[in-house]
Formats: sequence, C-alpha cells, structure tokens
Amino acid sequence: MKLFRIFALGLLAFGFLAVSLVFFQVDTTENAVVTQFGNPVRVVTAPGLYAKLPDPFQSVVKISKQVQVYNLPRTEFLSGDKKNIVAEAYATWEVTDALAFLKNVRDLQSADVRLNDIIRSEIGAALGQVDLSLLVTVDPAQVRLPDTLATVRQRAASRTEPYGFTVVDVQLKELTFPQANLTSVFQRMRSEREAIARQFRSEGTEEAAKIRASADAEKAGILATANQSAAEARGRADADAIRIYAEAFGKDKEFYKFSRTLESYGKFIDEGTTLILPSDSELLRYLDPRSALGTTATPTTETRP
Repeated sequence: MKLFRIFALGLLAFGFLAVSLVFFQVDTTENAVVTQFGNPVRVVTAPGLYAKLPDPFQSVVKISKQVQVYNLPRTEFLSGDKKNIVAEAYATWEVTDALAFLKNVRDLQSADVRLNDIIRSEIGAALGQVDLSLLVTVDPAQVRLPDTLATVRQRAASRTEPYGFTVVDVQLKELTFPQANLTSVFQRMRSEREAIARQFRSEGTEEAAKIRASADAEKAGILATANQSAAEARGRADADAIRIYAEAFGKDKEFYKFSRTLESYGKFIDEGTTLILPSDSELLRYLDPRSALGTTATPTTETRP
C-alpha cells in the first residue's frame, strides 16, 4: 500500500512536470515566441493556453507588449544659434514585431542601449537646427519645441522600426544651461528685464505727462467757460441793478439819495472810524439833526459814531 502511494505521487509529479514542459500560457500583456534549438518557429500574439514540445526541443521566449519608458540622462547639446544647452528627455516605445525584436534586440535592456544612441543623436540633430529663442519663449506663435520633438519622434521611429519596436513619443523633462553658463545667462536675462522695465517706466511717465497736460487743458477750458458765464451773469445782474436804481431814482429822487447814503455809511464807517467832513457835506445830511430840521450849520463838525 505504501509502495502504491509512492508510485502514485511519482506519477503525479511526472505528469505535472510533463504538463509544465509541454503547455505554456500567454498573457494579454505579452507576446510569445516558440524557438526550436534556438531558432524561432512560431509567434503567439493572442492570450491563452498553448502546447509545444518539451524542453530542450522547444522553448518559449516572452516579450512584453506594454509601453516602455526610456530615460535619457542629462546631455549637453548645441542649439542652432551655437548656444550650449542641457536637456534631459524621455522616450516611450513598444514592441511591434516580436519576431524581429527577438532576432535583432533580444531583450528590453538591449533595446534601451539602442535607444540611447538613437534618441541622443536625433535630439542633438533637431536642436542644432533651431535657435534657443524659438525653443524657450513666452510667445505661443513662435515656439518651435513641440514641432522639434515631433520630428525627433518620427525620425527615431523610422530608425527603430527594423528592430521590431517603435518610438511612441519623445518629450523633454528639463531644458537648461550648463552650470558654468548659468550665472552669465541669468545676469543677461536680468539686464534685459531691467531694460524692459525702464522702457515701461519711461512710456508710463510720458503717458502720465500727456494725461496731466490734457487734464490741465480741460481744466483751463472749464475755468474759462465758468469765468465767462460768471462774468456774463454779473453783467446781467449789474445791468438789472442799474435799471432798478434808475427806475427807483426816477420815481423818488430823495428816497434814492437817502438809500444810497445809508449804503455808503455801511461801507466806510465802522467802530474805529474817525470822520472829519465839512458841515455842509452831503454825507452829514442825515447825521446832523439840524439838517433834519431844515437849518444849516456853519462850523466844521467832527463826528464820532
């Protein structure tokens, strides 16, 4: 009984080993290439369970179909206007032909080695044809960086296609200057910004002077119009006053003289006034009681109100 159990376990283990050597599974994220003594004989691209001859007659090499990312380290390039720049980029790529990839590249690490040379050379060639001012600018109409990277992607994809994989996208993670040039570049940028600021201040001062001059001219015009209107109003008022005085004088000459004399008292006589006039002065006519009684005074009179 014990011997039978050992035999059953051995048979089960042998069956499991045979199954593992004959059957293989392909995932949705990978391709499988069946090789016979190292030579590819079959490519499996659909997921599922498949059979093959057991090793060492046939073996399976699985290749990922997922998008891979390659990071290009910081590299110094020369722009179209002969300025040194440092770029750090990345590229995404994927396998398009598993059989060609296996024959020419073998694995993902070897693909990164090939991509390093291809991406580096294509970025250097593309950046060398564009001025730095067109790569980094605040004017969306002049920026050329997206078109430059699109050109890099197209050229890199055409170069990697024979190897069984293609470049999906190329982007820059950083674009800067070499450390030795940063100080001078920042100083030049600061000088340029200061010049722009001075220009803005000068234009602002000029515009302010124009606004003040326009405001002063408008003020002068308003004051002139107001003064003219005031003069016209005073002239009409004086004319009305003269007309009224003339009408009053024509109706009662004595009352008019009395009224005007009283007005003159209010204008030139106050608490500190000392007035010395001849006794027959018209101004004393309504201050001298004798004048009110109809008599005439001969001596000179000093009046202190």
